[in-house]
Amino acid sequence: MSEKLIGGCNCGRIRYRLTQQPLIVHCCHCSWCQRETGAAFAVNALVETSSVINEGDQVVLIDTPSESGKGQKIARCPECQVAVWSHYAGFGENVSFIRVGTLDQPTQTPPDVHIFTESKQPWFQLPADTPSFGKYYSTRQVWSEESMLRLKKLRPTQ
Repeated sequence: MSEKLIGGCNCGRIRYRLTQQPLIVHCCHCSWCQRETGAAFAVNALVETSSVINEGDQVVLIDTPSESGKGQKIARCPECQVAVWSHYAGFGENVSFIRVGTLDQPTQTPPDVHIFTESKQPWFQLPADTPSFGKYYSTRQVWSEESMLRLKKLRPTQ
């Protein structure tokens, strides 16, 4: 990895580093992410949970509802309550959705794709050079071959 991806919460009790580059970076414009973050969108870097090395205190996992009805677990600092990553039911706890804003250098991790743009704020202009989708997308069509191989290793055999 050419650049270290290191981050943490506001109070400093949670410090983490990523040992791999993200599988993909989502900028989600769904109304649930807007409500949850209090912002126009959420930017999440998806990475294997085994690649997230927590060098600080233990996070608190909070079960929260999601639009899918399957819920998510949000990892928060026990002191300042900043959300540092999440686990969504579709990927389980094998994948962490790192909140890009908690990285020390979030500019290193721009969105690869904009999703759920049908509910984006009308004043936000989507960048012309980044793929965007009204809802979700086909992973096979958007993810790199390397990320698809990494993802395949994470899926439990049925």
